[in-house]
Amino acid sequence: MLKPKLLLLLILSAALVHLPGSAEAHSVPKDRAYYESRGDIVWEVPTQDKFIALTFDDGPDAKLTPKILELLEKYDAKATFFVVGERIKRYPELIKKELAAGHEIGNHSFRHPAFETLSYNTIKSEMDQTQEIIYQTTGHKAVLFRPPGGVYNENIIKLAKQNNMQLILWSWHQDTKDWASPGVNKIVRKVLDNARNGDIVLMHDFVYHGSQTPEALKVILPELKKRGFSFVTVSELLTHKASPKQHIQVNH
Repeated sequence: MLKPKLLLLLILSAALVHLPGSAEAHSVPKDRAYYESRGDIVWEVPTQDKFIALTFDDGPDAKLTPKILELLEKYDAKATFFVVGERIKRYPELIKKELAAGHEIGNHSFRHPAFETLSYNTIKSEMDQTQEIIYQTTGHKAVLFRPPGGVYNENIIKLAKQNNMQLILWSWHQDTKDWASPGVNKIVRKVLDNARNGDIVLMHDFVYHGSQTPEALKVILPELKKRGFSFVTVSELLTHKASPKQHIQVNH
């Protein structure tokens, strides 16, 4: 038979384990399926249509953005540019040029900080400042938001909703890592070998030490067009989302 003191200790231990605020009660994180099913975050769009959304982060940039815009025009491709607020202040004409060409502008924060280290109010300021400068420059407000580094949590999701923005990430199989200059062929193969209906491809139109993205696009754009794909903005892609009952075909 257990001694009274030992019995009391076991009872107290069991009670602590099941307290509502205990670590165990909050140890299971919400996964992609949870946020995706609620529509809180979009990684890609299930669709039967051969549409792909090319996205470019961190710009605009005086050298790289015009090169990308020229290539997109050549192949009748529309894209989404997730822009950084402080760079819009430096190159306002480029963001106007993007919109005039039929591309889409998304909010990508003001200074591109690491969101996981920031307070709620600081994240809000990053979003709000960028929304304001986009509006001042173009007369339009962004309806899409992509957090720097793809970081997300409940605060970021809540703030995006408050700003009437959809939180957009990218297809896990379409992270080109072009910011790291892995080689033109690696960027090309990443996109072409994994191309599926409804993909959201991650690229950049600002890279600190030069970029291999334009050279890669010279191969990617004509090849995917040859395969029958159309290049659309993220918002356009979202309008082609298939219902759960529809069969989704994967094209390679």
